[in-house]
Amino acid sequence: MAMAMELPPFGQIQTCGPWNLLENLGFGGFAHVYLFQNMETQEKIALKVCRLELTPRNTDRWSREIQIMKKLKHPNVVTAREVPEEMTHISLNRLPLLAMEYCSRGDLRKLLGRPENTCGLREVNVLELLHDVGSGIQYLHDNKIIHRDLKPENIVLQDVDGRLVHKIIDLGYAKDLDQGSLCTSFVGTLQYLAPELFYTEPYTGTVDYWSFGTMIFECCCGLRPFLHNLQPVQWVETVKDKGSEDIMAEEDEDGEVVFSTCLPQPHHLSRAVVEPLEKILQLMLQWDPVKRGGVVHPNTKKPLCFELLDQLLSLKVVHVLNMGTARLHSFPLSPDESVNSLQTRVERETGVAARDQEILLKVGVSLDPRKPARQCVTEGLKDWDSNMVFLFDKTLTKYRGPFSTRQPSDKLHTISE
Repeated sequence: MAMAMELPPFGQIQTCGPWNLLENLGFGGFAHVYLFQNMETQEKIALKVCRLELTPRNTDRWSREIQIMKKLKHPNVVTAREVPEEMTHISLNRLPLLAMEYCSRGDLRKLLGRPENTCGLREVNVLELLHDVGSGIQYLHDNKIIHRDLKPENIVLQDVDGRLVHKIIDLGYAKDLDQGSLCTSFVGTLQYLAPELFYTEPYTGTVDYWSFGTMIFECCCGLRPFLHNLQPVQWVETVKDKGSEDIMAEEDEDGEVVFSTCLPQPHHLSRAVVEPLEKILQLMLQWDPVKRGGVVHPNTKKPLCFELLDQLLSLKVVHVLNMGTARLHSFPLSPDESVNSLQTRVERETGVAARDQEILLKVGVSLDPRKPARQCVTEGLKDWDSNMVFLFDKTLTKYRGPFSTRQPSDKLHTISE
C-alpha cells in the first residue's frame, strides 16, 4: 500500500482529453506535482494532486493553499490557473486540484547545487534574487500573508523575456494574518526556520525575514550562516547569544564558535555590493523578532531592511580595472556625478593622478568628460564585468608583471592541481 501511494492517484491514465502527462515534477508531504501539456495549444501547466489519504489537518492546509493561490497575482509568486475541465475527475479523494503556471528552469536548490556555484552565485544572480524574492515577500505581507516555509526548494525559476525570474511557490504553510495578529503553530523547514519557532513562541511576518536572510547568505557564499554543518536544534542555544550585527557563526580549529559581522570569502560579489548587503543581513538575521527587519518607515510602510534593499538595487556601480596593478576598484555613482569627480576618487584609491589617467570603455573609447560618469554603466541588473572600464597610467610606457596574486583564505588547507 505504501508503494501505491507514490503512483499518480489517477492510476495509469496518461491523457485527459488534449492534455498529456509528461512527467512527475516532484512531491511533498501530501501531494504530487505533475507536468501536463495541451497537445493542441502546446500550453504546459503544473498540476498539484493530493495523495489518497490525508489527515484532517493536512486537508485544511491543502484547502487553504488553494484559497490563497487563487487570490494572488504577482510576477514573483507562481500564478494559479483554471483546472482544465477534462481533469476535474481525476482526483480520487474528492479534494480539489491545483493548477499552476509551469516554471521550466527548475528551483533555486538546483541552481545552488551546480559545481560553479559552490562558493555562491554570481553577483547578477544574487541581485536578481534580491529583487524578485524581496518583491514577492513584500507582496505577500501587503496582503496579510506570511509564507512560513521560504527555502531554495520553494523558489522556482522561469525565463521571461530573456531574464531569469524567481517565483515563490508552495503556500501550503502560508497563513492569512489579520492586522497585528500573532501565530503560534510550528511549521516550516528547520534549516531556514526563525529561532522563535523553536520555542513555540508567538510570531509574526518577521519569520519570513529570517528565512529570506538565510537564503540570501547561502546564495552569496554557498553555505548557510550559522554552523552550517549542524542541525538548528544543535546550534540554537549557542547562536542565540550572538551579537545584534553578527550574521555568521562557525567553529574554529579548536571547536570554539566564532561569530562574524561579515560575509566570508570566497564569493563573487564586488565590494560595492558586499557592504550594503551585510547591513541588510544584519537586520534580517536579528535574533529578536521585534527588532528583526528594522524600524518601519512611516510613509512607505516598509521595514528598514527592504528600504536598504531598494537602495542597493538602485545602485549604479562602475568597476575600474587598474591595468598597472591588475586590481579591481568599485565606485558607486551618484546620478549627477561627473567624470572629473570619478577621476578624483580613482586617484585617492589607486594613486594614479587624475591628469595621468586614461579611462577606457570596453570598446576602447575614452570617457566623454561632457557626460555624467554614469555613461559607463548599463541599465538593469548586470554582472560586475558588464560595467567595467580600464584605467591606464599615462606616465607608464610598459606594463610589467608579475602581478601579485590574491592570497588564499587562511581556512584553505590544500590546493589540488
